Amino acid sequence: MKGLMLSQREETRLQVLNQVLEGRLGVKEASGLLGVSERHGWRLLAAYRKEGAAALAHGNRGRKPAHAFGEETRARIRDLAQGRYQGVNHCHLTELLAEREGVMLSRSTVRRLLAEAGITSPRRRRPPKHRVRRERYAQEGMLLQVDGSRHDWLEGRGPYLTLVGAIDDATGTVPSALFREQEDAQGYFMLLEEIIRSKGIPLALYSDRHGIFQRSLREPESLEEQLAGERRPTQFGRALGELGVQAIFALSPQAKGRVERLWGTFQDRLVAELRLAGAKTIQEANRVLRDFLPRFNARFGVPAAQPGLAYRQLPPGVCLDGVLCFKYQRTVARDNTVRFGGHTLQLLPALERLSYAHARVEVQERLDGSLVVSYQGQWISATEAPPHPVTLRARKGARSETPAPTASLVVGVSPDGLGIGTQGRSVVGLGPDHERACPDTLGAGSKGDGHKPDPNHPWRRPLLTKSLNT
Repeated sequence: MKGLMLSQREETRLQVLNQVLEGRLGVKEASGLLGVSERHGWRLLAAYRKEGAAALAHGNRGRKPAHAFGEETRARIRDLAQGRYQGVNHCHLTELLAEREGVMLSRSTVRRLLAEAGITSPRRRRPPKHRVRRERYAQEGMLLQVDGSRHDWLEGRGPYLTLVGAIDDATGTVPSALFREQEDAQGYFMLLEEIIRSKGIPLALYSDRHGIFQRSLREPESLEEQLAGERRPTQFGRALGELGVQAIFALSPQAKGRVERLWGTFQDRLVAELRLAGAKTIQEANRVLRDFLPRFNARFGVPAAQPGLAYRQLPPGVCLDGVLCFKYQRTVARDNTVRFGGHTLQLLPALERLSYAHARVEVQERLDGSLVVSYQGQWISATEAPPHPVTLRARKGARSETPAPTASLVVGVSPDGLGIGTQGRSVVGLGPDHERACPDTLGAGSKGDGHKPDPNHPWRRPLLTKSLNT
């Protein structure tokens, strides 16, 4: 296929299948990395041998399935399941629909339609469980197990902390770990950022079904999710998808036993190291941890079955800070402003577009506290909007001589450090250390545009205190 463009997910499949052809990886292990069944893994391998990389691009993109049926049939099946055939199990119901109603569907299709409507089968069976010791993956970087451990790491000398870390399945080494006040999405973003910058992008991440990684099945679906036919991923899951990292979820703590045993070792050895160093704060604990990890890896690491690294390097032109961040959709007002977290951002005109009124833009909340606005993949120059007249009148009648709270300026910048449509002018960035995301951006501050909020006002909360599910 001429001019073939592969997504991050398809490039990951290409790399895994190449390792299968080279004999360094089995089809069963490759299927686990790709998130498919072993049977489908053989299908992918056969198609790749026959057609090359073109076989990895799905041929039905943008096409409606030929066997799709309409909402009328769906509603009829739901009514029959709740009416005439109420209490009938899914397999029997499939047979009755074919015999008496003339509706020819498979059992799995009927089960899926009823599950989407919240109608469960009255007959349930729990299959027996059999646990076996799993073989390690063959190469370093193929699979990382991630988890968090809440423990009294400082033994009463300081606050309770959560240790967020990752362990390589092939070697048993810890590529990165850090102490956090709690287990949150920002901590896992920071963990993954350190791993990617020091080693590269892993092929797969193995985790539990915490709300940071996967939305609860009991959480009601939004209208957008119902229309799209799939659940919206979490912020961390969305970042993994953009990086082409396969997310694998454990169904029990025993399934991710390697990282669980790691916490047992750390709660013995690392606690002693922290005690000897006299660490009392989270900053001191992280310093001790950085010195402890190389010695731990040298002591407990094992050689991988296959030499080399399976980590992928970050593709050129990809801003890692723009991937490992919190992203939100906003609608631009008629005066080209966007409200976010107590800030009102004034979008500046660009060469490609003068006005963004009524457009849907993306606001990125970076890990360093900066805000970046983008539209269709292009960063938009922005600044703090002038105060609203209502705010000015309220400020004029205020008796307090306390100065208005300051708010950092916000801007979206292009890869060369200049704002989109600024014609070479330097633009101002929000927050400290914004140069890490875009090197040529400067930092500055600006006065706020409102009265002083109450101590318990939501604006008083830190910017990066998001819910674990967002």
